[in-house]
Amino acid sequence: MSKIALLGITGRAGSRIADELLARGHSVTGVARHVDGVDARPGLSLHAADAKALDALVPLLRGHDVLVSATRFAGGTDAATLIAAARQAGVPRLLVVGGAGSLEVAPGAALIDAPGFPDAYKAEAAAGGAMLAALRAEKDIDWTFLSPSAIFEPGQRTGKFRVGGDSLLSDAGGKSWISMEDYAIAMADEIESPKHPRQRFTVGY
Repeated sequence: MSKIALLGITGRAGSRIADELLARGHSVTGVARHVDGVDARPGLSLHAADAKALDALVPLLRGHDVLVSATRFAGGTDAATLIAAARQAGVPRLLVVGGAGSLEVAPGAALIDAPGFPDAYKAEAAAGGAMLAALRAEKDIDWTFLSPSAIFEPGQRTGKFRVGGDSLLSDAGGKSWISMEDYAIAMADEIESPKHPRQRFTVGY
């Protein structure tokens, strides 16, 4: 059993990651700006804090085995604060809920630059790409960046999906998608059995 700090527990992805980790018997410290609406459960402790506030985060993170960030990139947190928080708190592993925008759709061509990529998502996707670049330059923290497929929505927990690297995964019909429930399985699996240290990987059907 690991002691895991989870930033963004109230979000759609964060809440499902918490569900998966708690079901597996891990201890989860959930952090968000407002945690009043999160149900109390065995193994879960909750703290209200801003993921951009380094001084507030560090004391909350001390003593944890893993830090998972499930916050938004644009306005939620930034790489410098996240890395500094993990380092100062002595948390040895950092896992980040990534985005699909930085995944390659062809050699050297990212999804964010593909024709038809929605303008509404570009700021978040660009910030996610910047986070990944910052992690790749990091020398001390053992990080992992898990990108979902292009369509990332609540759905079914099937336990059946494919694992890839830096390229966007699509099914036989050309659809790129993963449920948040199955994504949470992949995140929990990586926490329990690390296979992608200092790497980005992706999951999809």
